[in-house]
Amino acid sequence: MTRFRIENDIVGSRNIPEDALYGIHALRAQENFPDETGFPIEWYKSVGLVKQACYETCYAFSNAVTSKYPGKEVPFRLIPGDILSVLIEAAKEISEGKHFDQFIVPAISGGAGTSINMNINEIIANTALLKLGHKPGSYSLIDPVEHANVFQSTNDVIPTALKVAVMKLLSELEPAINELRGKVESQENAHRNDLRIGYTQMQEAVPSSFGKLFSTYSEALSRDWWRVSKCFERIKLVNLGGGAIGTGLAIPRFFIMEAVSHLQKLTGLPVARSENMADATSGLDSYVEIHATLKAHAVNLEKMVSDLRLLASDLVGNKEIDLPQKQAGSSIMPGKINPVIPEFVISVVHRIYANDQLITSLCSQGCLELNAYLPAIGCSLIESLKLLIAADRTIKTNLIEGIKINITTGEEKLFRSPAITTALIPFIGYNNASEIAKTMKSKGLDIFAANEELKMISNEKMKILLKAENLLKMGYTLEELMS
Repeated sequence: MTRFRIENDIVGSRNIPEDALYGIHALRAQENFPDETGFPIEWYKSVGLVKQACYETCYAFSNAVTSKYPGKEVPFRLIPGDILSVLIEAAKEISEGKHFDQFIVPAISGGAGTSINMNINEIIANTALLKLGHKPGSYSLIDPVEHANVFQSTNDVIPTALKVAVMKLLSELEPAINELRGKVESQENAHRNDLRIGYTQMQEAVPSSFGKLFSTYSEALSRDWWRVSKCFERIKLVNLGGGAIGTGLAIPRFFIMEAVSHLQKLTGLPVARSENMADATSGLDSYVEIHATLKAHAVNLEKMVSDLRLLASDLVGNKEIDLPQKQAGSSIMPGKINPVIPEFVISVVHRIYANDQLITSLCSQGCLELNAYLPAIGCSLIESLKLLIAADRTIKTNLIEGIKINITTGEEKLFRSPAITTALIPFIGYNNASEIAKTMKSKGLDIFAANEELKMISNEKMKILLKAENLLKMGYTLEELMS
């Protein structure tokens, strides 16, 4: 039989399970926001880090006060050191992901994150009470607001924690992009002179190579890596210490000046106190900017996997590329293998496109001094980061590492394609090249056999012109025409 304790708030009172670490504020949020989407643990853990930094700053403040005014009574109550110590321990446990089962606020909530903050305040206060040998709910000893929320506001703690969580995930995404880029670059280097047909508008165009194809993906990923590396600069300014609207009202100046330094030491991240904390509280355009970078990376991933899926498709006849066979593709068609990695990635990136629209529109909904929609914005941003990390890793491991390039097929298709005749235009002219193309198409000949029939150019010259190094070099010189 469940035993309960009674907790009170401004609205009334509620029964809370006796051993629960959450309290009345979290319970009301769970009832008011019936969303079953889980809150991201990365954000939860980052709130623990921010709280720990706040308590450490309070500890330093208390020491500074007693040192400056020894034996004097200060006009406000300092939290005793033994309570601050257990608050620090409890916050550290949050930062390690402990007690997450007691966090009952869903991903989407109203109130600009107040419910997130209060649920974690309750967990910290009750964890601290247990450490001192007291029962959860003994708030006359350690209170979720008076103690766990000391010198804090939801409006500076929760967005600061979100930025910490985002930077930690950016620290995973950045190497994930670079590792994928390295694998793609290895394909570029391995197949630099392996010929294939280039396509425009899904039609055969001019000669290219597999190396050129992979070089376009490598270059795009290099841009993505560079842009992501710059995101830390865009998001590093935090408003911790700014209080409700960034003015620092009712907060010691010592705390305002020192809290971010403690957070920086705890996280090892380049967080910095904003010079305009009112702006850092009300304006969320940095999230829009960062997510635009994520969207750009998603676009490049979709382009790459869509190309590879197309080239490996049964629609193209003799395939130039075979994708790794990762799992059975059908419960009814024997032997069928589907391009599940490209399909996963395309699904991921379209979720990111949707998140981009949500983040853009909700960031614009900020009203005067605050944006009430931070929970939805933050959860969407964290989701996009995690999905991109997953996409980069699976492309690297399950797609690029096992991909097979059919070199002979690529070259044979090129030499049988009328598109190859473009390479002859500087030497025999457009009309003569068109005659070779027409003969190739009508008689099903490769370019060598068609030229043998039409005698447009010597076989020796043809072989030289159609070498990979000549087909792939950038333009031609007059000396080459004269030779």
